[in-house]
Amino acid sequence: MSSSRPVRLNRRLPPISAAKATNGTHAKVNGHPSASPRTSPCTNDRTVHSRLLSQKLKSPPSARIQNGGVNMVVKGHGAHVTNGQVKPSDVSPDFIKTFLRDNPSVLEKFVINNCRQELVEKWLLHIIKKNQRLDRDSNSDSGKEQSSDRRASLSRWKFSVHSDKRQMLEELTRDIHRKNNKAQVLAELTVCVASGVSADGYNLYLLDETGRELIFFQPPIDTGALKLQKQNIEAGRTVVTYVARTLKPLCLTDITADPRFPDGLGADGTGIRAVLCQPILEPSGNLLAVVELYRNASSPLFQDFDQEIVSSYLIWGAFAVHYAEMYHTMTKQRKLNDFLLKVTKSIFQDIVSMDTVIMKIMNFAQKLVSADRASLFLVDNKTNELYARIFDIGNGVGADAITTDQKEIRFPLDKGVAGYVASSGNTLNIKDAYQDDRFNRDVDTQTGYRTKTLLCMPIYIRGSIIGVVQMVNKLNGTFNKADEEAFETFAIYCGLALHHAKLYDKIRRSEQKYKVALEVLTYHNQCTNSEFAELKSEEIPDVMPDLQMFEFTDYLDNQIDKKPLMSLYMFKDLFGLSRFDISHLIRFTLTVRKNYRRVPYHNWTHGFSVSHSMYAVIKADPSRWSPLEALSMFVAALCHDLDHRGKNNAYMVKSASPLAAIYSTSTMEHHHFNQTVSILQQDGHNIFRFLSSEDYKTVLANIKLCILATDLGLYFPNMAKLGALVSNNKYVWEKREHRYL
Repeated sequence: MSSSRPVRLNRRLPPISAAKATNGTHAKVNGHPSASPRTSPCTNDRTVHSRLLSQKLKSPPSARIQNGGVNMVVKGHGAHVTNGQVKPSDVSPDFIKTFLRDNPSVLEKFVINNCRQELVEKWLLHIIKKNQRLDRDSNSDSGKEQSSDRRASLSRWKFSVHSDKRQMLEELTRDIHRKNNKAQVLAELTVCVASGVSADGYNLYLLDETGRELIFFQPPIDTGALKLQKQNIEAGRTVVTYVARTLKPLCLTDITADPRFPDGLGADGTGIRAVLCQPILEPSGNLLAVVELYRNASSPLFQDFDQEIVSSYLIWGAFAVHYAEMYHTMTKQRKLNDFLLKVTKSIFQDIVSMDTVIMKIMNFAQKLVSADRASLFLVDNKTNELYARIFDIGNGVGADAITTDQKEIRFPLDKGVAGYVASSGNTLNIKDAYQDDRFNRDVDTQTGYRTKTLLCMPIYIRGSIIGVVQMVNKLNGTFNKADEEAFETFAIYCGLALHHAKLYDKIRRSEQKYKVALEVLTYHNQCTNSEFAELKSEEIPDVMPDLQMFEFTDYLDNQIDKKPLMSLYMFKDLFGLSRFDISHLIRFTLTVRKNYRRVPYHNWTHGFSVSHSMYAVIKADPSRWSPLEALSMFVAALCHDLDHRGKNNAYMVKSASPLAAIYSTSTMEHHHFNQTVSILQQDGHNIFRFLSSEDYKTVLANIKLCILATDLGLYFPNMAKLGALVSNNKYVWEKREHRYL
């Protein structure tokens, strides 16, 4: 048979779909195995694409093609293939189209081996555009309006209208840059990926803060609110938890029959034919989220290239989210730095008083974490207590905050949430205050305010806790980790500010003390030597009967001041002179007289009168008092109004007296006691020099207690308590608190 003359075979080329392999083997063409069927690891379906030439079919006279030495003719086109060669004049576009449609495996191999990726993507975009035009024409002809989600449509538009992948990625990058919410960014990315692979639906699962659960995320169309549904990763009973645990992608067609997922999708999977589930990993390899794409029964299965598309875009998306998050973190840190710079300028440029600094700290803290109320408690290490004069700032508007007439509150260092933080040094972030046993509900009961969330943090300086800041009720939700980190940085500046405020306060108090001391020294003086010699020359009487009467008065005899001598007699009669230096006692008495100012009432005569009253009380029943108590009460009575200026405490505060700047409470009474100590410290005036160290401390503490008790602000409450105890026959002499009343 001549090779130039093709032999016409009675064989007809069957359609691809009609050709099937039998008995599990591939068909052979002229003794050679045909191409193996293309198998998708995603679908597990096998479609045979080889043509079985073993079937004896008749070919039409006009079609001839030679295959492996056998001549065959394609029907109706007259193109001849002889010995594997086709005459160019016989090949037409219609012939090529028919051949490629009947032999898709040839086209697939050619495209894979000879075409660039960019060209294939360009073809794919043209196909998508053509399908969209057909959809639009169909909708316009039927008069129906499109009802798809606008946000999803936007994502589909991004995927389809751009001329290439680069432009689409640029657009998505701009979206990610504009949105600082990781969940929203991942949702947008998921919508784009789902549109790119023509998925019928998707689910996005975010990793929670603990890293042990997945949170289902899908914002509604209008509100943007979150629907939350958690799945435990360790349990691994659903597709998404399995992927989250293994960090491997899955492509499935039969979910219910797979023993790895007893709970399937974890949601209603009715009508779902195929699922493509992939993890989104951070650059470090940690899990960020899981994307679950699915197709319904009417849609084709996912193929390998679908999985490749999803994988490539999710990898890019994870990096984009990571760097976008870094950008937003840096932006947030820059804002925090600007905020802290503003705090530093405001606090350190205007350190007027401790209260001013506390007010500013609380106002800035409120703005930092968006809290409704704020409190700052300072630690009193001497009494192991927390105290605050400004503790409930509720409007957060700076200078207009609550500052007027707030009483100082004190409570033990181990009480309440603030006490726990001050004792342990741990930060507390309480989501529900009423579910925490450490929370004290009494304040809410008294004020009617409802405490929901709390953020409480210690303030350190040089490794020691000096205070506690407590934020109450975040305005939008609960306090989170970001609030804790920002507030922890802020607390460092708070510690520095409070420390410098204390130093400034000490310096200011020292300056005021120097002014007071200078004022006292210019007005007062010690007793003169002549005064000392004159009194010492007089003999102290052994008996002065009139003094023992409570009604005794010296107001009518003002020609000669016998009160110093009578004071020495009372001292001798009560305590004797064996334990006291008579010279020190004389100087002390004369200097006390000199340190009483010439004012209408609170003068030396008033001081002597009170000391005489105390002498009469002690003499009436000496056994009621211990020797040290009696000594303390008598000396306190003699000195209780030293250097009184004739003005009350309220006047001293309102007139901005230096004394009021030194002593915030019981201003004049603290000054009277300090004057007593100053006289005792002068050379030749210490009447307690022979007491032991412990007795000396006890006497001074009792003298201070007695002098401070003369403040009318304390006197009337103590008097009411004492009257109630006596009226109800509950007063007990042996009880220390009763005796101090």
